[in-house]
Amino acid sequence: MAGMSPLFRRRTPQVPETPENHLVTLIRKPGCHLCDDAQLVVEKVCGDLGVPWEQKDITEDRRLHDQYWEQIPVVLVDGRQHTFWRVNEERLRRALTEQSK
Repeated sequence: MAGMSPLFRRRTPQVPETPENHLVTLIRKPGCHLCDDAQLVVEKVCGDLGVPWEQKDITEDRRLHDQYWEQIPVVLVDGRQHTFWRVNEERLRRALTEQSK
């Protein structure tokens, strides 16, 4: 197959981008009221759309602490920083439902 023309090679089917194919990560720390507010928004939007989400504590991960300690809470979508401090529900919803360009 290595010498086969690209016209005859099988294409790998692409998975359509749907909200369920994303992962939202909330980076937070204990006792942070902005983190609690952010979690409420993340839970609502992800729950509405069926998007998996996780939370990580900067006090348990030195790399995350060094990278984000001045910005928490931080929300990542698929590993990329989406926002920090305050989470806008509509903006997060758009990021999870609009097709990638």
